[in-house]
Amino acid sequence: MAEQSSHQKYEFKKKLESLRGKKGRGTELISLYIPPDKQISDVVSQLRNEHSQASNIKSKLTKTNVQGAIDSIMSRLRYGTVPENGIVYFTGAVDVGANKTNMETTIVEPPQPIITYRYHCDSSFFLSPLEDMLKEAKTYGLLVLDRREATVGLLTGKQIEAFRKLTSTVPGKQRKGGQSAHRFQQLRLIAIHDFYKRIGDAASEVFLSVDQKDFEGVLIGGPSPTKEEFESGNFFHHEIEKKVLGLFDVAYTDESGLPELVNAAGERLEDLDLMVEKKLMQQFFRELVSDSGKATYGEDNVRENLIIGAVDILLISEDLRAVRETVKCTSCDYERKTSREFKPGDSSSPTGNCPKCGSYLEITEKVDVVDQLSEMCDQMGTRVEFISTDFEEGSQLLKAFGGVVAVLRFNTGI
Repeated sequence: MAEQSSHQKYEFKKKLESLRGKKGRGTELISLYIPPDKQISDVVSQLRNEHSQASNIKSKLTKTNVQGAIDSIMSRLRYGTVPENGIVYFTGAVDVGANKTNMETTIVEPPQPIITYRYHCDSSFFLSPLEDMLKEAKTYGLLVLDRREATVGLLTGKQIEAFRKLTSTVPGKQRKGGQSAHRFQQLRLIAIHDFYKRIGDAASEVFLSVDQKDFEGVLIGGPSPTKEEFESGNFFHHEIEKKVLGLFDVAYTDESGLPELVNAAGERLEDLDLMVEKKLMQQFFRELVSDSGKATYGEDNVRENLIIGAVDILLISEDLRAVRETVKCTSCDYERKTSREFKPGDSSSPTGNCPKCGSYLEITEKVDVVDQLSEMCDQMGTRVEFISTDFEEGSQLLKAFGGVVAVLRFNTGI
């Protein structure tokens, strides 16, 4: 299977968000997962059986809606084929408010193969198998340490999470009165060894709890010679010991040392989506603080630069949800275009009156901002990348820059 582009991942995530927001009044929403090796004839046969069983539902409305949803799926299956990764049907009477429902169907071709056939009927759609496909499987063990403290964490996909924090009882280098220098040094070495063993046991416990087929290896960070002493001492479980990928200099050994370690190991992780996205954001920041004028942000500025073909790379936050509306006066020629955030299920109507003649305003067009900007990029040969909010720079893109920034081909002054 070809790897998904960042735009395809964005669209897949957005579709799941929309499905997550849909609710039925009873157990009227059907989720049907069909794996690629499942015969359509077998699926139709099983659906006929479900249709027959639905006749036992006491509520007449629920029975009608469930059987109607099954009929809708069966009619689609008569002329359909199963794609290489399988297919998922989401069908049912969705509550749209005002005591009304709409029979809706969403068909999803998943980015990864569906493993098992599943028919699920509930008041909400069953999305767990597809949501799991959004999670990046690659996991790295993270350990930062010195002789005072250590922090154990995991890098899973784009998320860094701390799991254990340890502090030592290693005495300082100044010996207490009454102790010989040799005796003090021996006690100190024993304390260091014991602390390293505690670290190894705690880290091994965390790292072994991860599915090992997705566990890529361990990164160790800290000052020299601490990390070298630890790594050479074989303090990990023997299975983890074989998966040490490298040692890296970091200044911090608390939780803040974990992202520092990931950054320090950038070359080792260069194929990871997280590092690709970090490099793109760093490229934007470099242009932003320089005098090149080849960075811009905010939808309006980016849009103007796209129109003249000046955008080289467009960076869009994965969590940006916005629509662009054209509002016109019902009486005169007044018109304006504005963008606003939205959530799945939101409805909108114009507020206020025409500033020219005072008549009513109406929305005449509504388009998804991301789709529109992406289409403009296709026309201009501009590269589009979607950035997650699971790391600091990605979060800044959404919160500080409105979710849309661009690296330009040349300085436009816009």
